[in-house]
Amino acid sequence: MSDTPFAIALELDADGAHPAASSSPGALSPRRLASRVARSERLGFTAATFADSPLPAGDTARLDAVQRAAFAAPLTSAIGLLPVAHVAYSEPFHVATQLASLDWASNGRAGWIAAASGTAREAAAYGRQALTDDELRRERDDVIEVARRLWDSWEDDAVIQDAATGRYLDADRLHYVDFEGESFSVKGPLITPRPPQGQLVVAAPAGTAGLDIALVDGADAAEITDAATRARAAGAGLVWAEVEVVLDSRGVAAQRRLDSLGAWPSTGRLRHVGDAPGFVALLAELAASVDGVRLHVAELGVDLEEAGRAVLPALRERIGFRSPRPGGKLRDALGVERPLSRYAVPAVKEFA
Repeated sequence: MSDTPFAIALELDADGAHPAASSSPGALSPRRLASRVARSERLGFTAATFADSPLPAGDTARLDAVQRAAFAAPLTSAIGLLPVAHVAYSEPFHVATQLASLDWASNGRAGWIAAASGTAREAAAYGRQALTDDELRRERDDVIEVARRLWDSWEDDAVIQDAATGRYLDADRLHYVDFEGESFSVKGPLITPRPPQGQLVVAAPAGTAGLDIALVDGADAAEITDAATRARAAGAGLVWAEVEVVLDSRGVAAQRRLDSLGAWPSTGRLRHVGDAPGFVALLAELAASVDGVRLHVAELGVDLEEAGRAVLPALRERIGFRSPRPGGKLRDALGVERPLSRYAVPAVKEFA
């Protein structure tokens, strides 16, 4: 492994990943969300992620994931914020603008989990035709590419705020992206200045083009290692493993907790049901092949505290895990360089 910091992200949607964790799937009050994000930051998690779907779960309406992340942004100062934003039936220009605004609201701590879902029910709700898996993959690739071009469409020094001349920006440093995808075209430029990170950190399932982070699944460490190897061969810069967790808590064994919750259908992800030391050992093993994990804990009200209290401190000792610093950027926490705008013209050096 390189010197890339090992990342531990925590999914904060609803009350936990287990179907029985919440009596109202998807429901999450602003007060509870604020408390959990703040608690996750105090405990030292690298990032919080926010799941979403193109349609509400059942009859429960809620703010979308980007809005929830934006709500959390001014309440935090260190933890990264990575909402899911779906691409199939959203306007790419609007998605890029909302995510750029999130990066500004969080002072450079935003990321994006690019999702693509296109069931017949979802398509009908948007008055569209359902998309095949190949069409969804190509659509996601196109939307990621156009978002990156739009974030670059303002050069870093485009905003000049020259009061003497009354000029807010230098128009020569704004650029049209002129993108033609399979199902849409975008001219640009974006309506917001370039994000603080230059480019938001983009995550998606392995096999997606234009990623900073490839998300991989596997039923065990060996499968995850194989998936990570393939993702890196395909060009992924960083790889995170998706991991489900049930921990011993307050004298109650993890298996007993899981039995009381009921069946947890398999999702193909690695699942740890046991004590904190065993989970620390598992993460230390995974650290040899991946750059981080995204945790889906069974019950946030229980497992968040247990992971923060008994897992993160042990990982600091064992693998040198580091929590993000207040005021830092998400790219800093992940060890990812800030890119230059693709439209910026490098300065020409003059020699005597």
